[in-house]
Amino acid sequence: MVVDPRRRDECGEAIDAGIGAPAVPLEDLTFAQWKGVVDINLTGAFLCTQKAIRIMKDQSPRGGRIINNGSISAHAPRPDSAPYTATKHAISGLTKSTSLDGRKHDIACSQIDIGNAGTEMAAKMATGVPQANGQIAIEPLMDVAHVASAIIYMASLPLDANVQFMTIMATKMPYVGRG
Repeated sequence: MVVDPRRRDECGEAIDAGIGAPAVPLEDLTFAQWKGVVDINLTGAFLCTQKAIRIMKDQSPRGGRIINNGSISAHAPRPDSAPYTATKHAISGLTKSTSLDGRKHDIACSQIDIGNAGTEMAAKMATGVPQANGQIAIEPLMDVAHVASAIIYMASLPLDANVQFMTIMATKMPYVGRG
């Protein structure tokens, strides 16, 4: 799910596709910061999934495909990222449960885990970000068009085939061996 952050909901609030909290030690994170990340990253995905299932069950022909936006951070977290990492772990559980529960309604559910796509959210990678060893390092980015191509591939499959999980990342980003 990709949502334009300039869009507004019925209350005039900005709609975000995903956020992180400030990079602070877990013990210094406020409940409001935690809840803000959980509300957008997890509850938002749940509400969209719930609505999509209702539509897909009732349409003719029934069924469809849901592609969730996970993150490499669910597998290899960054320092001081507990809320973001926890919600991306939860997205993996939501993806698996939706896949299982959606089968009887011809609904497939996938997840794409993205690492260092050249977006506004990842722009800080080009100037340096904290690493597990405490150092600050510049990380390579990839063209976000590659993410779009991967999603198009996943979405183009017939409903009797599914890419359950896909990871797409900048080739030289520190992921394998991170930590």
